[in-house]
Amino acid sequence: MADDSKNISSGARSAADESRDIIKGANGAIGSYAAVGDSFTEGVGDPGPDGVYIGWADRLAVLLSDQRAEGDFRYANLAVRGRLLDQIVEEQVPRAKELAPALVTFCAGGNDILRPGSDPDAVAERYEAAVVELSRSVGTVLLCTGFDTRGVPVLKHLRGKIATYTAHVRAIADRHDCPVLDLWSLKSVQDRRAWSEDRLHLSADGHTRVALRAGQVLGLAVPADPDGPWPPEAERSASEARRDNIHWAREHLVPWIGRRLRGESSGDHVEPKRPDLLPL
Repeated sequence: MADDSKNISSGARSAADESRDIIKGANGAIGSYAAVGDSFTEGVGDPGPDGVYIGWADRLAVLLSDQRAEGDFRYANLAVRGRLLDQIVEEQVPRAKELAPALVTFCAGGNDILRPGSDPDAVAERYEAAVVELSRSVGTVLLCTGFDTRGVPVLKHLRGKIATYTAHVRAIADRHDCPVLDLWSLKSVQDRRAWSEDRLHLSADGHTRVALRAGQVLGLAVPADPDGPWPPEAERSASEARRDNIHWAREHLVPWIGRRLRGESSGDHVEPKRPDLLPL
């Protein structure tokens, strides 16, 4: 971005400059948004009435659209479940650059970190290269950290790797002047109700809270506190918890492990749900 700015004539401003002002509220509202990522950004765990997942990015798009005149906002969601970082960089980043929206959310690398033997330092190097590439072509690139998974079954054992990767993402954001959707600090998603039945993806309520936090990061006046308390919940008995765990292992954990062993992905043969910048 620094090299590009040297070529701008006196008085002219880059798309990145204008987008930063938009974030600060100087030039009105964001007019276009493209979401890049994996199942988290596709919205898995938050099914709509038509069977297509909704998710936090779609919900954020609604918040952004509300800041514009009717029909004056465009949105694309390029995310596909199961995608690794290199696949996202190969398949989605070029399309995001081509669309050149005012805002891109870039949430990637999580599936890499879940893989046995993966190196969060190496993943972060490739992630940063993609951030640099995106930043040259679009307005603002909003980055996403990992969740604090200390209370999440299976994922809690990877908390150290996820924390390391999260620290890298924050450092990358600092180096390239990117806003950060800090999911690690979002305490409300540590409640089990923020997670879907598979315990690997957010529920509709969890996605809603992430969308609200993203809106706050972008300077929007959001309709609710994303970290607000959950309503009281009846305490579960030990037998109920055990029954739920057995059901979860049979219906979700075993198939997930099986796909990993077979080298399959839940995103095989899945296309982006919204590949073009279109009005909401």
